[in-house]
Amino acid sequence: MGELDWAAITAEVDEAGFAVTPPLLSPAECREIIELFDREGVFRSTVVMARHAFGDGTYRYFADPLVPLVAKLRRDLYPPLARLANLWARRLDERAYPEDLETLLAECADHGQHRPTPLLLRYGPGGYNCLHQDVYGDLTFPLQVAIMLSTPDEDFTGGESVFVENRPRQQSRAMVARPGTGQGVVFPVRHRPVPGARGYRRVAVRHGVSAVHTGRRAVLGVIFHNAR
Repeated sequence: MGELDWAAITAEVDEAGFAVTPPLLSPAECREIIELFDREGVFRSTVVMARHAFGDGTYRYFADPLVPLVAKLRRDLYPPLARLANLWARRLDERAYPEDLETLLAECADHGQHRPTPLLLRYGPGGYNCLHQDVYGDLTFPLQVAIMLSTPDEDFTGGESVFVENRPRQQSRAMVARPGTGQGVVFPVRHRPVPGARGYRRVAVRHGVSAVHTGRRAVLGVIFHNAR
């Protein structure tokens, strides 16, 4: 993953609502994770999205213990995002978050949230993901990262990452990200603070994926809180 300018990345998330990082994974590491999708014993559950009206595609939640590469990403990405999470918490008068992932997961366990949430998503032609939020229990860490494993315009076309902010008394704001191979998109899980005339307002955010036109799109989702 190398040394990243997390001050710049988190400042962009704070200002714009999301940020695309430099590559977090090499092309070889991306292929390594993609090849896990059909392997048994790696995942705790599989969701076929069309069965639940979530969209069209399939995602699989990793089982504990997480594969080492995914576990390392989750552990290493957490601390710089926790600093932004705590800045947002102060602005919105919300709870603070621990500095390390292990303490967060221990707090999740205290809330009955024991199941790991990192997931591997795969979309084929026509695949898409409806707008949603990844809230799995009472304790929700406010940021997550989606890492592009495929190569846009080579492995697939279409399939942009879509974010929609629902600002009070205003029209909704749509944003689109198009990360390259190995790049991550950092974005809010359910809301973020936005400055207004009377201080910061809590603005709801949902995310999804536009339709894949051709090929196959694979993404690793790194969510930090565990699920019930």
